[in-house]
Amino acid sequence: MNIRRAQARDLEAVDRLLSQVLTIHAELRPDLFLPGTRKYTDSELLAIFADECSPVFVAEDADGAVLGYCFCQLQERRGLNNMPDGRELYIDDLCVWMRPRAAGTSAGSCTSMCSRMPAAWAAALSR
Repeated sequence: MNIRRAQARDLEAVDRLLSQVLTIHAELRPDLFLPGTRKYTDSELLAIFADECSPVFVAEDADGAVLGYCFCQLQERRGLNNMPDGRELYIDDLCVWMRPRAAGTSAGSCTSMCSRMPAAWAAALSR
């Protein structure tokens, strides 16, 4: 499994994953989520992919198929009384594609994805 920054070519796969999440949310909380809608437009997703403060990573298999995503938020701390100045990268949203989950590989995929994230985060933080 390879972890890398999301690119324009990942738009369809990430949108498919976001749709799976939205479907689950709409089923569980129809008072908050509208079925059959999209969280982001294509142009919004592309802008997020390009934003250095909100990096999105994808996990892909050996054939380049996207198995999951991880939306992150980069936060900078400056001048706080209780914390040193610094940068942190938070996970905002993490999703593994339904098919690997159904095959029982979700835990393995998430574990593998998360174990490889520090190197990807370090690259994002060093910019």
